[in-house]
Amino acid sequence: MLKCRTVCKKIAPLARASSTLCRQNVRRTGMKHGRILPHVPAVNMATGPAGASRQNQFYVLLVGATCLGGTIYTYQTVTGAQKRYDERFAVLHQATSEEIAPSTQTESPAAEAIGTAEAVSQSEPQAAPAAEEPSPLSTGAEAAPSETTEPLPVAGPDSALASLKLPSHAPYLLIGGGTASFAAARSIRARDPGARVLIVTDEPDLPYMRPPLSKELWFADDPAVTDTLRFKQWNGKERSIYFQPPSFYISPEELSSAENGGVAVFTGRKVVHMDVRGNKVQLDDNTEISYDKCLIATGGVPRNLQVLERAGEEVLNKTTLFRKIEDFRSLDKVSRNIKSIAVIGGGFLGSELSCALGRRSQDSGLEVIQMFPEKGNMGKVLPEYLSNWTTDKVKKEGVKVISEALVKSVTCKDDQLEIQLKDGRLVKTDHIVAAVGLEPNVDLAKSAGLEVDSDFGGFRVNAELQARSNIWVAGDAACFYDIRLGRRRVEHHDHAVVSGRLAGENMTGANKPYWHQSMFWSDLGPDVGYEAIGIVDSSLPTVGVFAKATAKDTPKAATEQSGTGIRSESETEEVALSPVASTTPAPAVTHKDDYGKGVIFYLRDKVVVGIILWNVFNRMPIARKIIKDGEEHTDLNEVAKLFNIHED
Repeated sequence: MLKCRTVCKKIAPLARASSTLCRQNVRRTGMKHGRILPHVPAVNMATGPAGASRQNQFYVLLVGATCLGGTIYTYQTVTGAQKRYDERFAVLHQATSEEIAPSTQTESPAAEAIGTAEAVSQSEPQAAPAAEEPSPLSTGAEAAPSETTEPLPVAGPDSALASLKLPSHAPYLLIGGGTASFAAARSIRARDPGARVLIVTDEPDLPYMRPPLSKELWFADDPAVTDTLRFKQWNGKERSIYFQPPSFYISPEELSSAENGGVAVFTGRKVVHMDVRGNKVQLDDNTEISYDKCLIATGGVPRNLQVLERAGEEVLNKTTLFRKIEDFRSLDKVSRNIKSIAVIGGGFLGSELSCALGRRSQDSGLEVIQMFPEKGNMGKVLPEYLSNWTTDKVKKEGVKVISEALVKSVTCKDDQLEIQLKDGRLVKTDHIVAAVGLEPNVDLAKSAGLEVDSDFGGFRVNAELQARSNIWVAGDAACFYDIRLGRRRVEHHDHAVVSGRLAGENMTGANKPYWHQSMFWSDLGPDVGYEAIGIVDSSLPTVGVFAKATAKDTPKAATEQSGTGIRSESETEEVALSPVASTTPAPAVTHKDDYGKGVIFYLRDKVVVGIILWNVFNRMPIARKIIKDGEEHTDLNEVAKLFNIHED
């Protein structure tokens, strides 16, 4: 008895401690599994002689049973959770497999299921199944975007998946795919080699130059020129109208991840809304793109005559507004399948197309008619005597010229167009080409809150070509301030190149003002061409200095010397830094019937504001410096010596 009592004294403190620990564990287990177990009353082990052994045995059994029950409950809970997880994952895996496989169901539920399965997999990585090979998505479904989705195959702009490929953000966003936009992209990359540039254009083609569409392409010998769009310059060298081949660009879906950046072009999409405050734009398919810097280079759309717009669908179907590659292809095809074509317009484009079609008519028998309201060809630009001479030149190209022609109405009778002039003359033809000018594309002005110039049209910009702090405008759509000639808007290739290049530099922080005097040129075939700069308006006083032309004074000879048909590309500013006048005496200024070559000065307040170089080439930097100086000249014959026109 004494021995048992001694043992109980030693065990009692340990039993009390263990009982306290057991009660705490039981309560924790109950809380963990969402149950609060019944309160277990405290039991003190008796140490006295009466009933001590029985009470201790009862308490030990109670504690043991409680611990055993808690263990069984915990095991059942964990086992049940694991079973439910396995069943749920099996269902999700089956649903995912059915949605990824080609089917007629939509993919939205599949995307949700994939996201749920990925969440479960991340919470229980040890239970994740082995990775499977990605399955191709159905081309008819619209998959919800997901960061974990495999990249989709490359698709063109007409694909239903194209909008998914467009990056949601572009550090440099260029709206428009013309010359100004490409020049800006090249300038941005030159100053920021790692720049990511996205060009969005509504045309189906990569950036290309427009001048050959009305010039050299019409004189190509290759019958497949409408497909290849390659032409021979006047010097015989072959060239493509595209600035760069497709390999130069990266695909839009690669833009965000390209290590060294690049230029991507997204074709066939138009920007229809611009949120200036939110720094984002919306496309015609509701896709949104945010940007850091944006260039608007939307160019212009061909202007049409109101009488043609009111004439009805039958007349419009037989009318071409010439501007794009598709217009060239369409007009080329039409001109080969009709007997007569009429060009309305006596400006640059109308005269070039008339001469090109006229030369083709010599072999095909096509009747080419050019009509305009002025007295002579290029009447708004050239002085009257030179306009008359140009008109005769166009006639020699096989064109029937109708001057002082104001169109009153156009009707379609017996599948032929009848053009009624206001003076009573009637002109019958099979097709009409309207070449009556360009309207700057300012559709984004309203949504963007940008100012449009009421006099010249186009977006008004400051000297740095900025419309807003992070928005620039270049090309035909920009109305800029010329430090010498006042506010202007220019619609020529050289201006698009230079303004685009400057805008690109300023988008990368250059902060340069636009001080360049852009030039333009026009060719009436391979034998007669001119280059112009500044304000060339026939209403201004002019002074012309002419000389006898030689075989080298033609557009063909000029390109042979410069090596390019785009003559503005061969300009060098250094030529104009120190012009040297010719020592050959200048003959008296006389207006003869043959104007071989010469210089025409346009004056405003006795200051030269415009210059035309008639069959005089590679002298534009000199003309640019004369206008830049803005000085009065008492004898323009002496100024003409700077161009060396009297030297053979």
